[in-house]
Amino acid sequence: MNRAPDSGRRPLVERVTHWSVHHRKKAGFGWIGLVVLIIALGAGLGSTSRSEHSPGEAGRAQRMLEEAQVFSPPQENVLIEARAKASGYADDPAMREAAEDVAEALRGLGKDETGAPWASDISAPTDSAEAGRKLVSKDGRSALVRFSVTGYTLVPMQKAIQEQQRAHPDVTITQTGKVSVSQAIGDIKDEDFARAEILSIPLTVVILAVVFGSLVSAGIPVLISLVSVVAAMGALTFAGKWIAMGDSTPSVVLLIGMAVGVDYSLFYLRRAREERAAGHDNDTALLIAGRTSGKAVVVSGLTVIVALAGLFFTGIETFTGMTIGTIAVVGIAMIGSVTVLPAVLSWLGERVDKWRLPWLGKRRTEVRDSRVWGGLVRRVVKRPLLWGGVGALVLALLALPALGMKLSDPDLKHRMPTDVPALQALDRLQQAFPSDTDTEPAEVMVRGGDLNGSAVEGALAELERQVADSDGKLRGPIGTSLVKSPVDSSRTVLVVRVPLAGDGKNAASVAALKELREKALPASFGKVDGIEYAVSGDTAKQEDFNSALSESTPYVFGFVILLAFVLLTAAFRSLVIPLISIVLNLLSIGSAYGVLTLVFQDGHLSSLLDFRSYGAVVSWLPLFMFVTLFGLSMDYHVFILSRVREYRGRGLDTKQAVVEGISRSAGVVTSAAVVMVAVFSVFGTLSAIDYKMVGVGLATAVLIDATIVRGILLPASLALFGDASWKLPSRLAWLPGISLEGADEPAPAAAAAASPTSPAEPVVTAEPVAGQGADPLVGPRA
Repeated sequence: MNRAPDSGRRPLVERVTHWSVHHRKKAGFGWIGLVVLIIALGAGLGSTSRSEHSPGEAGRAQRMLEEAQVFSPPQENVLIEARAKASGYADDPAMREAAEDVAEALRGLGKDETGAPWASDISAPTDSAEAGRKLVSKDGRSALVRFSVTGYTLVPMQKAIQEQQRAHPDVTITQTGKVSVSQAIGDIKDEDFARAEILSIPLTVVILAVVFGSLVSAGIPVLISLVSVVAAMGALTFAGKWIAMGDSTPSVVLLIGMAVGVDYSLFYLRRAREERAAGHDNDTALLIAGRTSGKAVVVSGLTVIVALAGLFFTGIETFTGMTIGTIAVVGIAMIGSVTVLPAVLSWLGERVDKWRLPWLGKRRTEVRDSRVWGGLVRRVVKRPLLWGGVGALVLALLALPALGMKLSDPDLKHRMPTDVPALQALDRLQQAFPSDTDTEPAEVMVRGGDLNGSAVEGALAELERQVADSDGKLRGPIGTSLVKSPVDSSRTVLVVRVPLAGDGKNAASVAALKELREKALPASFGKVDGIEYAVSGDTAKQEDFNSALSESTPYVFGFVILLAFVLLTAAFRSLVIPLISIVLNLLSIGSAYGVLTLVFQDGHLSSLLDFRSYGAVVSWLPLFMFVTLFGLSMDYHVFILSRVREYRGRGLDTKQAVVEGISRSAGVVTSAAVVMVAVFSVFGTLSAIDYKMVGVGLATAVLIDATIVRGILLPASLALFGDASWKLPSRLAWLPGISLEGADEPAPAAAAAASPTSPAEPVVTAEPVAGQGADPLVGPRA
C-alpha cells in the first residue's frame, strides 16, 4: 500500500477524509446521530410555525390584527344552481326548498368542543326580500347561502352540504370560499409532494444505475440525499417556532436536496473509482478523491450557501424559511459527502460495484473519457471565437423575452388545475355574482385613541368624502367593524374596508391603492392624534411584496456576485476565472428567464404542461432562481475547472488542459445534469403553477448550463484567455486562498500501465507550470 504523507501537511478536506476512512464507525454513526438529533429536536418542539407576514405596511397591518388576539371568522358560500335550462329561483320550488334546507342544516349543526358554533351568521335568500335580492343572481339561476366558519374545521359543514345535495338531486349544491378552496389546494399540495417523492427517488435511482452500472453505487447518493432532506425538514420544524415557513418550503427543500446530494456524491464516487482504475488502492483513492473532488464539493457547497444567504437581504418572510431550509439541506449534504461517504466507500471497497446491471454493468463500472464531449471541446478550442460567439448569441436570443417579464402572483383559479370542484364553484360564483365578487377591498387597520370618539367618526366621514372625490379609483360605500381585543382594550382595532377599482392586480388597482395611502387616509385618519393606521388586503400585499423585492434585488445580486467572486478567487488564485464564471452564470440564468417568460407568461406549452397562463411569472421566482442557479451551477463549474486546473498544473498548456479536463469530467457532469433535470422536471408535472414554474425554470437552466455553457462557452473562454486564466496579479498575491493544499500521492506503479480507456492520462509527477508555484487545487508536485 502507498503510504500517505503526514496528516499535518494534508489539506483540510483530505484530513477529514483520512479521519473518516480510518474511523468508519465514528464517521457513519456520528453523521446518523447528528441527523437523528436534528429530527428529534424538531419533533420535540412540535410542527407549528409562526404566521407568515407580508413585507412593508401590509405586514404591519397584519400584525396589528394579530396583536389584538382576535379571530375574524372567514366566510363561506354554498352555491345552489338550477339544473333545468328554463328554471329560475322565482319559479323553481326545488331551488327555494334546497336553499331553505341548507340554511336549516347549517343552523342545526350545534357547537364544537370549545362551545363555539360550527357555523354562524347564516344568511339565505329565504330570510327576507332584501336577502333574496342580494343572494340570488340576476338571471335567477343561482342562489347563495352564506355562513361564517367559527368552528375549527369545515368537516361538519361539508358533510351537511353533501347530505343536502343527495336530498336535492334536482339542483347542484356546492360549497366554495377561501377556506374550502385553501383546504382543497392544501390537499392537492400534499398529494403533489408525495408524488414528487414517489417519482423523483426511483427516477434518480434508475439514472444512477445506468450511469454507474451498479445498484449499490446508485443507491449511495440517493440514500445520502434522502437523509439530508429528512434532516433539513427536522431543522425546519425546529426553526419554525421562531421563523415563518411558507407552503412551498418543503417542496423546494426536497428539490434542492435531491439535486445537490446526488451531485456531491456522484463527483466523489466517480473520482474514487477513477483513482482505483489508475492503480491506487481503495483508501489512497479515497484520499485523492477527498483532496480533489472533495474540495470541489466544499467550494461549490459554500458557494450555494453563500448565494442562498443573499435572500436574507430581502427581509421578506416568504424567503426566510425557504432560505434556511435550502441552506440546511445543502450544508448537511455537503458534510455527509466529505465524511460519511468516504467512510461508507472505505467499508465497501470494491463491493461498491456489486449488483451490476446486465449488459451495462461491466462497461459502466470502467472509467472512460467522453468521446463526444472531447471531440466537441477540441473543435471549440481550435476556433474559440467562432464557437463562443455562436453559443453566446444563442443564449442572448433565449434571454430576449425576459426583457418583457411581468411579476405577479396567480389568483386561485389560475394557480391550480380547472378540475378542482371548489375552484370550479368559485368560478361559477364569480360569473353569477360579478358585483359581489369584485376585487378584494383594501383593509385599513386603525388602532389607538378613542375608536368610538367623535374624532374617529369625523375621520370616517372625511374618508367617505375622499372616496366620492377619487374619480372612481376608490369605490364606496366603505364598511367598518370594530374588532375588540379580549386581552387588552388598547389593542382593539377598527377595520375599515375600502373597495378598489380594477381587478386587484392591474394598474387601476395599484393607482387606487396609491390614492388611498397617499391622499385619502392622510386627509382623514392622518389628522387624528394618538392613532396609527396601516393598509392591508390582497392588492396591498402584492404591491408591498413587489416593492420590497425591487428595492432589495440589487443588494442580493451584488452580495451573491461579490461573494462568489471572492470564493472563486480564493479557490483558483485567479481573477479571470471568477469573471468568466460570473458572466457565464448570468448568461445561463438570463436564458432560463427568457424560456420561463415564453412558456408561462405568454402561455406557450400551456396545454402540454396543463396550466392556464395569467400573463405573468410568480413574483418571488426570478430572484429565487438567480441565487439557486448561481449556486448550483458552481457544482459543475468548480468540478470542471478543478480538473482543468489539475491538468494545467501537470504541465499541459491551457488548450490541452481544457480538452483533458472536460473529457475526463464531462461524463460525471452530464450524469449529474441528467439527474438534476429529471428531478426538476418532476415538479413541472405537479398541479400548482408556481411548482411548474420552479421545475421548468430550474430544469431549463441546468440543461443549458451543462451543455452550451460548459461544453462550448467555458472552453472557448479559457482558450481565448489562455495562460492569463490561471494568473493572479502580483499586487494581489497577498490575498488569502482557501488552505486546502497538500502533497500529492505518489503515482502507483500500476499507473504506468494505465487502462487503455484513458491513454492520455499523464503521470502525476510533473512539475508545476513555471511561475505558478504549487497548484492550489491539487497541491505541490513531488
